Amino acid sequence: MKKTLLLIGILCLSAASAYAQDGGKKIRATYLKINPTTLINELDIILEQDISDKISIELGVSGIYTDYPDYVLAKKIDFGQKKPDISTEQFVDGRGLGFRAGLRYYLITREIGPSSAAGTYFEPILIYKKLFYSNEDVVFNNNTYTNSGSKDVYAIQLLVGRQFRREKLVLDPYFGIGLRGKAYHSDNYESGENGVVNRNKGTLVSVLPSLHLGIKLGLRLRK
Repeated sequence: MKKTLLLIGILCLSAASAYAQDGGKKIRATYLKINPTTLINELDIILEQDISDKISIELGVSGIYTDYPDYVLAKKIDFGQKKPDISTEQFVDGRGLGFRAGLRYYLITREIGPSSAAGTYFEPILIYKKLFYSNEDVVFNNNTYTNSGSKDVYAIQLLVGRQFRREKLVLDPYFGIGLRGKAYHSDNYESGENGVVNRNKGTLVSVLPSLHLGIKLGLRLRK
């Protein structure tokens, strides 16, 4: 899946570069945006750069300060899936960073004239996140052991939205579908028979479809 996402990202950036060169359009506007719909667990900061009338590139970084929403999805909602060997406290205290890149294509631009659907766009987005779970000390036979864990997330989103611009303000409501792969890495200790302490180290991979509905708010930095 890593190779697939990397290949898609290279193709998207190559297509955007070729379009910008062939179209003869100069770089026009830059927008700095946040996604308030994700503030429950992370702060998303997104930079959108127009490169033509119809195409722009979005690059973003996320600061993740808790992974509790994934705890609800992974351990509280049961549809027969395997559950990661990560405790509630580790999910809550999870910290990490995320990166995203999107190639936005405006289906109906404002340059063609007034339209109630002007600003409508389609955008594939590639996402990678790395989270580190807090260590937990456990005591067996008067000895202290440390449980640890981390998570890698790879995702692709296919979004449809509409961008509203008013002077320096920009508003981006969107919806879409996607595919998300998660790899949970855990290194835990547990007490076995006859007081023997067992070390369980492994990786659980989960790949599931996803639905997306949200909004981005931002300001135009330049034109």
